[in-house]
This record gives sequence, C-alpha cells and structure tokens, in this order.
Amino acid sequence: MQRVSQEKDLGVTFDERLTFEQHILEKVKKEIQTMGLIRKSFSYLDIQSFRWLFKAMVRPHLEYAQSVWSPFRKKEIVTIEMVQRRATKMLPGLKELSYKESLKILDIPTLVNRRIRGDMIEMYKILNGRYDQDAEMQLPVNNNITRGHQKKLFKQHSKTKIRQSQFRLCVAETWNSLPEYVVKAPSIKSFERRLDKFWTDQAIRLVTNNNHLHSGKT
Repeated sequence: MQRVSQEKDLGVTFDERLTFEQHILEKVKKEIQTMGLIRKSFSYLDIQSFRWLFKAMVRPHLEYAQSVWSPFRKKEIVTIEMVQRRATKMLPGLKELSYKESLKILDIPTLVNRRIRGDMIEMYKILNGRYDQDAEMQLPVNNNITRGHQKKLFKQHSKTKIRQSQFRLCVAETWNSLPEYVVKAPSIKSFERRLDKFWTDQAIRLVTNNNHLHSGKT
C-alpha cells in the first residue's frame, strides 16, 4: 500500500498529523475568492444583502463537516476567522470599526462560536440516537450526576493537543454547562432555538480567543 501525506475523503482533506491545515487553507482560499466575486457582482451591499449572501454562499463551505476538522491551533483559528473579518469590511460604515463592533451591528457570531454551536447540535443528535447506532460515536455519559442535567459527559483529559481537540473531549465542558430545558428539547429545531435563546447576550457569542474556544468565556 502506497503511503501518502494527505488524502481527501467526503470533501475533507486529512493529513498524516491530523492538523487539517491543508483542508483549512483550501477552504479559506476558495471562500476568499467567493467574496471577491460577490464584491465584483454587487456595486452596493447593505446589511441585509450581506447577511444573506455570506450565510448562503460562504459560511456553509467553512462549516461543512467542521466537527471532524475543527482547528485546535491558534493560527488555523485565526486564518478561518479572517474570512469573515475581511468580509465585514466590504460594507460601507464598517471599515473603520473593530471586528467586535461590526459583528454586533450585523448581529452575527464569530465563526468560532458557530463551530461551538455546531458541536452542541451534533452532541444532541448523537445522544438522542439520530444517527445509525452501529456507526455513531460512543460517548461516556456520567450517570452519577446530582446537579444539572442527566446527560452530562465524563470529562476526559489528554496530554497531547491533537487528542484534546477530538470531538468527544473538547465538547464535554460546554455541553455539561447547558441547562436541562435545552438538553431535553424534543427535536433538533427545538434544541437549536432553546440553545440560541440561552446564549442570547452571553459572552460566548463574541469568543475570538483560542484559549477559551470551548469555555464560553471572554
């Protein structure tokens, strides 16, 4: 069998060290090009048009299968966020504002926060049997909980950064912090609504620091 340094499977480029650096660079390059096409195609963009175009044409490509390749190194986190940061500068009146101020005006979260939200949705699906049970990830649920909701996960630790970035390890703290009424939502859509309502006006919507990627703190 021939040894290769990277391989693409289902649209995700895997490298031999599982950093997903090449995958991220490919996605960022493509979506910068997409933003360039949008800029050339529209002589004027208002906030509503920008939100619609960015959400429909750019953001989905930056989030596809993100639970698999979600970055754990600061340079990749910054590189991905740079796409949205640069995109906000396309709008008149936002060029001189800080990224945080621009996001408040546009009422959109950072891409970091979007990935955290995506992780929570995936966790809900897994723990509620929304995938094929023969193929889904087995997660260690702590059945000895006396406080909080009844689907809390055991917190596992690892000495290596790559293992720390694995889905089952990096999402536990945020998932365990959710209130019971969010976790017990009867459907995926209901879970999304309850999660968004719980996080409304909370610091997690403006997280940009790698050190607090999954803590929800600023």
